[in-house]
Amino acid sequence: MAIIVRDRGFYRTLWALSVPIVLQNLITFGVGFSDNVMVGGLGANAIAGVFMGNQVQTLLQMFMLGIAGAMQILTAQYWGRRDTGRIRSIVAIAFRITLGITVVLGLATAVFPAWILGLFTNDPLVVAQGVQFLKYMAFSYVFFGVSQLLVSAMRSVESVKIGMYVSIGTFVVNLFLNWVFIYGALGAPAMGVAGCALSTLVARIVEAGAMVLYVGLGDRKLRMRFHDLLRFDALLRNDYFRFGLPVIAGQIVWAINNLASSAILGRLGAEAIAATSITNMLYVLVSIVIMGLSAGVGILTGKTVGAGEFEKMKLYAKTIQVMFLVIGLCAGAVVLLLRSPFLQIYNIDAATRAVSLQFMAVLAVTIVGTSYQGMCLGGLVRAGGDTSFVFLNDTVFVFLTVLPSALLAAFVFHTQPWVVFACLKSDQITKMAVAVVKINRFKWMKNLTRGTRTEALGEVAAELELAE
Repeated sequence: MAIIVRDRGFYRTLWALSVPIVLQNLITFGVGFSDNVMVGGLGANAIAGVFMGNQVQTLLQMFMLGIAGAMQILTAQYWGRRDTGRIRSIVAIAFRITLGITVVLGLATAVFPAWILGLFTNDPLVVAQGVQFLKYMAFSYVFFGVSQLLVSAMRSVESVKIGMYVSIGTFVVNLFLNWVFIYGALGAPAMGVAGCALSTLVARIVEAGAMVLYVGLGDRKLRMRFHDLLRFDALLRNDYFRFGLPVIAGQIVWAINNLASSAILGRLGAEAIAATSITNMLYVLVSIVIMGLSAGVGILTGKTVGAGEFEKMKLYAKTIQVMFLVIGLCAGAVVLLLRSPFLQIYNIDAATRAVSLQFMAVLAVTIVGTSYQGMCLGGLVRAGGDTSFVFLNDTVFVFLTVLPSALLAAFVFHTQPWVVFACLKSDQITKMAVAVVKINRFKWMKNLTRGTRTEALGEVAAELELAE
């Protein structure tokens, strides 16, 4: 059996899906990076305070990846049959869940910021900076949730460019307001980390507003309207929770892992916290292409499996494995080459710089595994319909290897921070063996859609007649 796809249409489709997502990820990185660098001028405590404050945002992102990911697995497969009626119903289910979670999380953060930060660090200076940051960030969560869900809905029907365009606008707004509010420009008060959060809040409002306008007025694929958000389909709701709960639960596991990791590193000193923040910035920068291509693979996988083209998907999977292994090796080399120049951007002391270099050396190794197994288990297995396996696999690795080894390294053996960091990243390498076996057995391809293709096309025809 062939290993490399020779059909140019495969590469054109993957390219068309992935490039706008890569560019959107790059712009999103620019937003976070500008925050990180501008706040970096205020010192290590400010960097650490924003990083710890952003753990709530990280938690929300994990939830949104789960909610939107569960939605996208189903909607991409229905898009393979062009069943837009059911897609609108699934988006409505996810939208209601998003509103509930973002409102609760925003209120909890606004009322208990110091208590939340105390879960991650016992440094009072870091907590004080984080409280100032969360004062405004708490109100951005609803807008973030709405915009991310709508971007995911558009991606699932192959409308990937709108997310990129909206992100460009968000980046411009955020960068300009960072300049105004952090250091005080154009007569505005110098607000420090609070100014960083305020600029992010305004940018999130702009982002959500733009996506609502596009979905309501500009989109011609889903033709979604406000009353569609009130749709209720008991069968699709059951499907969403049946196939989606493992995805959401998997993201909760990762949220616990990330929050616990931050809490462990947060007790190793301000230098370790700042080094983690800086290393994460480099990781996001280098992994932009990986994540964008993986998202494109997920859309293509869902569409292909939903259309019932399993033999074609097997060949796609073999080619994709080779691609992402090569991409991972290249990414590791880039991390090693960029780590010293990257640190020149930051105003940090020698101790923080030394820890950052060590963390980045670890990252150069683990990013190879992140590229290969992350794409295999997320872009293929989960998007292909086997949602439970990824959840169970992640749960085993996080709770039986990653967190126990890091806790022992930090608080029993009192090792260097980079050893703790390596323990927290160790699963990225060990899961590669699992991914190789799982992918090449090809039992993960499952069509999750309801009804026949003829029925779906009949519904589309009826909707078009009504629209005319």
